[in-house]
Amino acid sequence: MKKIRCRIKRQDGPNQKPYWQEFEVDYEENMNVIILLMKIRQNPVDVNGNVVSPITWEASCLEQVCGSCSMVINGIPQQACAALVDKLSQPITIEPLSKFPVVRDLVVDRGRMFETLKKVRAWIDIDGTHDMGPGPKYDQKTQQIRYALSRCMTCGVCLEACPQYNDITNFAGPFAIAQTHLFNLHPTGRMFKEERLKYMAGKEGIANCSNAQLCVQVCPKELPLTEAIAEVNAEITKYLLQLISR
Repeated sequence: MKKIRCRIKRQDGPNQKPYWQEFEVDYEENMNVIILLMKIRQNPVDVNGNVVSPITWEASCLEQVCGSCSMVINGIPQQACAALVDKLSQPITIEPLSKFPVVRDLVVDRGRMFETLKKVRAWIDIDGTHDMGPGPKYDQKTQQIRYALSRCMTCGVCLEACPQYNDITNFAGPFAIAQTHLFNLHPTGRMFKEERLKYMAGKEGIANCSNAQLCVQVCPKELPLTEAIAEVNAEITKYLLQLISR
C-alpha cells in the first residue's frame, strides 16, 4: 500500500521549544491534510516506532469557510482542508503559522487579528433590534465589491505571507485594510468612515504596506486585496487633505 510521509513541527506549549517529528500513513484517494492529521491522531506512532502524543490542530467547517485550519504546508500558508495530498510533494512539511503565538503544535492564537477588527470598527451599528424597515440601497457594482470583501475568513494566511506584518511595524495587515474598505462602502457603516481612515492613516496603518502583493497570491478566497488597498489609500489622501484645509 502506498505510504504518505510527512514532517510536522510540534510544540508542547506556548513557552516550549519546537521540535520536528516524522510520520508515515496509508494513502487514501482524495485525502487532504486534515485527513492525514486525523490518521496520525488515530495511531500516533512516528517513523521510528515511538508512541507520541496526538497532534493538536484546529478545524471546523472542513470546506474552506471558517479559516481555522490555517497552517504552513510545504512552505505555503494555506487551509489544510483544501490542501490535497495528491498535489503536494513528499515529505509533506506541516508547520504552524509563524506570525502568531503557538498555543500547541499547529494551533496558534490569532487574537491579534480580532483586536484589529475592533480598531477598524468591522461591524454595522444599529439603533435597536426593532424593525426599522428596509435599509438604504446601493448599486450592483458596490454590492459585488462588498460581497467579495465580505468573504474574508480572518484566517491569517495573508498576514503569514506579508513581509511587513511583524512586531516591529505593528502593521494591521491586508485583511484589516480590506475590512476598512468593506464597511466604508456600507450605507450605514460609512458613518464611521473618518474614524477608520484615521486609524489607517496612523502608525499601524496603510503606510506600512510595501505593496509586495504576496497576500493576493495566497488568499484562499481570492479577495480583491490590491484594489482595496488602492481605494483605502486614495481615501486616506482625501481625508488628510481635508484635515489640512480645515
